[in-house]
Amino acid sequence: MPRLSRTTCPPLAYDPAALETGIVHLGVGAFHRAHMADYTDQAIAAGDLRWGILGASLRSPETRNALKPQDWLYTITESDETGERFRVIACLKDILVAPENPQALIAAMALPSVKIVSLTVTEKGYAHDPATGELNEQHPDIVHDLANPQAPRSAPGFLVAALRERRARGLPPFTVLTCDNLPANGRTVAKVVTRLATLVEPALGAWVAEHVAFPATMVDRIVPATTESDRARVAAATGLDDAWPVVTEIYNNWVVEDVFPQGRPAWGATFVSDIAPFELMKLRLLNGAHSTMSYLGYLAGRETIAACMGDDALAGLVAYLMHREVTSTLPVPPGADIESYKAALLRRFRNPALKHRTWQIAMDGSQKLPQRLLGTIRDRLRAGAPIDALALGVAAWMRYVTGIDEKGNAIDVRDPLSAGLRARADAAGRDAGKLASSLLSMEQIFGRDLPANPVFSAAVTAALASLFHNGAQKTYEDFMRTHQ
Repeated sequence: MPRLSRTTCPPLAYDPAALETGIVHLGVGAFHRAHMADYTDQAIAAGDLRWGILGASLRSPETRNALKPQDWLYTITESDETGERFRVIACLKDILVAPENPQALIAAMALPSVKIVSLTVTEKGYAHDPATGELNEQHPDIVHDLANPQAPRSAPGFLVAALRERRARGLPPFTVLTCDNLPANGRTVAKVVTRLATLVEPALGAWVAEHVAFPATMVDRIVPATTESDRARVAAATGLDDAWPVVTEIYNNWVVEDVFPQGRPAWGATFVSDIAPFELMKLRLLNGAHSTMSYLGYLAGRETIAACMGDDALAGLVAYLMHREVTSTLPVPPGADIESYKAALLRRFRNPALKHRTWQIAMDGSQKLPQRLLGTIRDRLRAGAPIDALALGVAAWMRYVTGIDEKGNAIDVRDPLSAGLRARADAAGRDAGKLASSLLSMEQIFGRDLPANPVFSAAVTAALASLFHNGAQKTYEDFMRTHQ
């Protein structure tokens, strides 16, 4: 079977060779290629060739190695209950691997044609404290970047190095566009980058604060990790071998704060002046439900989100979480219909074509909990409202990070704090009170307020005790019997 390439693919809407480099994207993984790159490809197809994307991997050469023989083309596979459709995305111009040549990436970001540097590096990629949003100045990558500002490792380090280069050359700064699930993501990244720039050079920090735009975004598309069966299915449908397709749902949403001093593509996104209510709705409903399902589902032996939704009790818990505990904390975004959004989420979660693994969603929980569950819990506690389902989600994370599943097998816990989490779990054993107390004392996750709240600590400890003694399945089944 022939390999996907410019010579073998179906006719494209534009010539990729004619693209200028208008965007550099850090973290060119599956989500970017199924979301922002898709929007950009459609904008370019409408006739604006200024917005070709130069991708960059900050860690692994895997994506570069897969796509280079394909002339940077790849297939996007979109599905819903009616079936699948396949398209070729052509807006990538190249992919640099930062550890191989950091200076090459800095030089690319300093090109006069580059107007936007965008990022999908996950929550942990910003080297910040999730509880406060501040730069973690003791983070190993930040320590390295301060000592080696021209050979950085972190995403904030590359942003600062490139902005420093542009300032020295008299070029206007690029817009920094984060597409990661951070609370107030534009402001959070602005805070992190400005602080790092100030530590490098106070005058640079002042210049960044005055001149660099950091628009906030809300991204909403479910993108599971690509599997071998996905590759085989794409090949069978298209007749072309694609080493690195992306699989996603037909649903796609992007809300963006419209602050782009150097211009932007004509993306088919929703542009607003205040992103906060859209962001909060998505983080708390979609991401909060995803995290709760991932921990409980994994512990109960459910491999995918669709399998979780096939369990009536677990699906009921997710609906309860959304309707009874999350919705009351949400301001209604202009023009939004929260009830319709929740109904659409439950349909999307059931999509059997999306093999979204609970283990994948469970990664990096220490970075995700603050914005996905803990903010909602704080709002509910202030209102004197129950937090039973939310506390169960937190307790399920605690049970998961012990690293031992309900059959005594090892869990591959992927988290920047995994070693410390496991040490606390080993010291506490199966004592729910000791484990909850130990994990709640991690200020970088829970802050100081939540551990001191007796309602929260009691609810989490009780849920964790049930998970230890009864298992996940019985725990959420019992929950639904008592919370109708």
